[in-house]
Amino acid sequence: MNGNQTTTREEKPYKYRPVLFFALAYLFTWIFWIPAGFLSPNIGAVLMLLGLLAPAVVSTVFVLVSGSELLKKDLKIKLIGLYKVRWKNVIIAIVQFALIIVCSILLSLLFGQQLDQFAFTEDFSFTGVGVAGALITVTLASIIEEVGWKGYCEDSIGAYMNWFWESLIFGTLWSLWHIPLLFIQGTYQAGLMVNPLYVVNFFVSGIPLGFIITWVYLVSDRSILACMIYHLFVNFMQEKIAMTPETKCVETIVVTIVAIFIVITNKDMFFETKHVGRLLETRYNDVC
Repeated sequence: MNGNQTTTREEKPYKYRPVLFFALAYLFTWIFWIPAGFLSPNIGAVLMLLGLLAPAVVSTVFVLVSGSELLKKDLKIKLIGLYKVRWKNVIIAIVQFALIIVCSILLSLLFGQQLDQFAFTEDFSFTGVGVAGALITVTLASIIEEVGWKGYCEDSIGAYMNWFWESLIFGTLWSLWHIPLLFIQGTYQAGLMVNPLYVVNFFVSGIPLGFIITWVYLVSDRSILACMIYHLFVNFMQEKIAMTPETKCVETIVVTIVAIFIVITNKDMFFETKHVGRLLETRYNDVC
């Protein structure tokens, strides 16, 4: 028999669909989150969970119906490929964010804030689910969000441009995705409505943080697990460290400075374009 009969037929390059992805991710999140602000807390909590699941579900469906075995393989490796996680870089990223918080609190002293911010809060910023429920929510949010954002979303943007522009676009869209939470009582975002500056700061802060999370993703060879760990640490520290809203405005400035430093020191990573139009092929060029 001809040995070529066992060779896998070459796939056409997969064409990512970022606009459709974001349209569906926003739609299936917001159709649950918007009504949650007008219903009872118990029903609202269920709707919020369903909305949180939306990007991960849309991402997974996009991969499963793509017809691309390469894309399916990519998602599987990113999810369970523990060997891909570069733990040293994850630890560096975590320590880096801890230092961001320390610097932010120290700088806030210049604006009249207090040193007692170096303490853990007793409760979480969102209410109605208890401490255990809040901890579970923070954990689930970190895990579920990253399945959606790193499972398909970031690659769908990065397939068409360098990672600098991808980070800017992703950070902006990821930040705006949270808008309905402003109107759901008991959420962290709703608590910011007491001052427009706090609201603006929340949405602006997501943009430089998008660059840092993209860096975590890329330095761990596009590992979703690495991003989950980092995202969980960020969420936990933002919730449990007793920073005032004013200090979190200072924190946004510090995060922006760190993001600029990361981009400058990783220019080859953020500005390379060899992956554009062939993202999967550059990762698995041995697949035929």
